Amino acid sequence: MDQAIIKTKDLRFSYPSEEGVALLVLDGVNLEIQQGSFVAVLGHNGSGKSTLAKHMNAILLPTGGAVYVDGMDTADEARLLDIRRTVGMVFQNPDNQIVANVVEEDVAFAPENLGVPPEEIRRRVDEALRQVDMYEYREHAPHLLSGGQKQRVAIAGVIAMRPRCIVLDEPTAMLDPIGRAEVLRTIQALNRESGVTVVLITHHMDEAAQADRLVVMAGGRIVADGAPRAVFQRVEELKSVGLTVPETIQLLWHLRQAGLDVPLDALSDEECAQALFQLLSGKEGKGFGSDS
Repeated sequence: MDQAIIKTKDLRFSYPSEEGVALLVLDGVNLEIQQGSFVAVLGHNGSGKSTLAKHMNAILLPTGGAVYVDGMDTADEARLLDIRRTVGMVFQNPDNQIVANVVEEDVAFAPENLGVPPEEIRRRVDEALRQVDMYEYREHAPHLLSGGQKQRVAIAGVIAMRPRCIVLDEPTAMLDPIGRAEVLRTIQALNRESGVTVVLITHHMDEAAQADRLVVMAGGRIVADGAPRAVFQRVEELKSVGLTVPETIQLLWHLRQAGLDVPLDALSDEECAQALFQLLSGKEGKGFGSDS
């Protein structure tokens, strides 16, 4: 896992504005994403995270610096098909990605366009639908599915292209909590069981906490990068760029502000409960509830 499948070098990107003044959205981003990793990119609206995602399979091209996908420069038009075979994209609204009236036909659409032989397409479609736990719905009409199911079909359509990396740009933004949980389980299984590199663009703290690595963006720059457990301890720094932290760490941070000795790295509910139990057990031993 020491080989970078995506690398940005001094990446800059500007959108033209109506006034003719370029709007700088990415400002010198240097990032390496290793093969087989699960990376979450977290940031507020306007932080540049979705623009960064669109550079990862050449939907957008840099206005400065460069992006490399498995060593291929995204600005090289001759490598565009290879780049998009390597990195697949899943977007916010699954309805915008569904193109057929039957689930299995939708999943087959991209491999057909790539010229994959029919027998191989059949194999890929069945395998992809099983991976996202949607095989039993293969003959259903996509428009009758729930939001979470539609998004899993969209993910299956990308899997059928056999990419080594999948970039998901806020894939749960339009889903209810059940749909969000379904999609997150699918993403984690793809990474852990199939070794697919996953880049998850999100503004949800709880989703970011599931990743192996967390990259925080603000103002078109990377402001923090590391394991979620470590990054989320930087509470004040994250607040300064308009982000919160998971509720567990928020609670422990407030207790620390009150002078209590609690860890700040308890991400899960269970870890937080254990930290509180140890705190209360210690206080009881010293006469908790007394004037101390």
